Amino acid sequence: MTETEALQAKAGRKEWFALGVLLLPVLLVSMDLTVLYYALPAMSAELGPTGAQQLWMVDIYAFVLAGLLLTMGTLGDKIGRRRLLLAGALAFGVGSLVAAYATSAGEFIAARAAMGVAGATLMPSTLALIRNLFHDQTQRRTAVAAWSGGMAAGAALGPIISGLLLDNFWWGSVFIINVPVMVLLVVLGPVLLPEFKVPGAPRFDLISAALSLGAVLPVIYGLKRIAIYGFGAVPVAAAACGLLLAALFVRRQQVIANPMIDLKLFRQRAYGASIAINLVALFGMVGFSLFSTQYLQTVLGLSPFRAALWTIPGTLAVGVAVPIATAVVRLVRPAYVVAGGFVLAAAGFFTVTFTPVEDGIPVLLPGLIALSAGLAVVMTMITEMVVATAPPEKAGAASAVLQTGQEFGGAIGVAVLGSIGGAIYSSQMEGVVPESARETLGGAMAAAAKLPAEAAAELTAKAHLAFVQEMHVAALFATLLMVLGAVLAVVALRHVKDAPKPPAEPEAETAEPVPGKEDYAIAGN
Repeated sequence: MTETEALQAKAGRKEWFALGVLLLPVLLVSMDLTVLYYALPAMSAELGPTGAQQLWMVDIYAFVLAGLLLTMGTLGDKIGRRRLLLAGALAFGVGSLVAAYATSAGEFIAARAAMGVAGATLMPSTLALIRNLFHDQTQRRTAVAAWSGGMAAGAALGPIISGLLLDNFWWGSVFIINVPVMVLLVVLGPVLLPEFKVPGAPRFDLISAALSLGAVLPVIYGLKRIAIYGFGAVPVAAAACGLLLAALFVRRQQVIANPMIDLKLFRQRAYGASIAINLVALFGMVGFSLFSTQYLQTVLGLSPFRAALWTIPGTLAVGVAVPIATAVVRLVRPAYVVAGGFVLAAAGFFTVTFTPVEDGIPVLLPGLIALSAGLAVVMTMITEMVVATAPPEKAGAASAVLQTGQEFGGAIGVAVLGSIGGAIYSSQMEGVVPESARETLGGAMAAAAKLPAEAAAELTAKAHLAFVQEMHVAALFATLLMVLGAVLAVVALRHVKDAPKPPAEPEAETAEPVPGKEDYAIAGN
């Protein structure tokens, strides 16, 4: 490529403004995964849900979002990524309005399900459009870093913003704030965002779409139920059914002429290994979040809002670590930067193992900052690698596979670390009466509230100690997993290096330039 062509490939001011527009749905979708926890008590008091309805009020959004990512990522490649993004933004805004003014639990559940469908259209489209906007690899890394930062910021800001809103307004306000943001996206999107769809795309495969939904939803549901209630016939059967449908989905992709997911992608070291490494990162991050949240709120007695404020330093650390990593990767191969992120996360988890029962924030906080920064580096590097490696016409589907892997990683992390921690807690509480106090920390606190002061204090102290020991073991397990992730990154990705973009590029149907087919190459080839 000549110097003139290289300069032409660089993004200008319009593209960077477009990135700002793309960050709007990223922030909101990630916020809406956590925003409900604050509003739930007030909502339950007004809507009067049954126990089963309350569970679906909390979970339906994430379940539908996870189940439809693959379908929507592929659909965007076929009908147009911008078109799908704007349609999803409109649907998300309408769903938010209905949720805010819902008058029954059933109506709210339906609205949240619709928001999950819309959210699934937004996430793969934003990441795929970044590939269309940023052809230069250095600029694309910066853009992907901003995208990852938006995801992290949204998850961290969800409890904080909802807490502020609920202190001053009714519970529906946590959903109303989505509407003006989505209106802004619908207005600015057609002006700033390019359109891309695969020329002459084949007919959308409805059977593959149904199989992907049938595979993802039962597995995610089963894993989450196992994490909360332990092994039972229903969640185990659901997970097994999902795995069976997943096998059928993979088989169909192997035999049909135009598969939803091109399985040949997984033969590329920079893609297949990246999906697995990203799953490991989400295993640790999401799986351990339950412990840190319970420690701050239940053991230390902080309000949800004050506990959420302690997540801000970790978010700020992510904002510092990711730009540094994107600069370092220009000099060091991505494998070693990813491994470095895992090592930093391992150090953070190991620090958490020293957290005392009382006044543990001075120990816990540095650990959380280190693991947040380290895993953010891993996920940013891996996301950029996946986006760069996938062919342009498959960018939406490839992004959806990455994000579906994130959902699986988080669900498996919650299930495995929750099961390990639960076993430790129960062993430490052996012989305690009532039985509910031996099962969970929440059960012990509920039991303590019914006891005389002296007995309550004794049970509380014992439960707090058991939980902290549970957290230590889970953190130690996560430490070992992060070390394994570092080794995996070096072994699987050590031959991957940056490569110049091929001089010939295909064009989208709308004549928008498309980045080169592969920005990563195997050293020595």
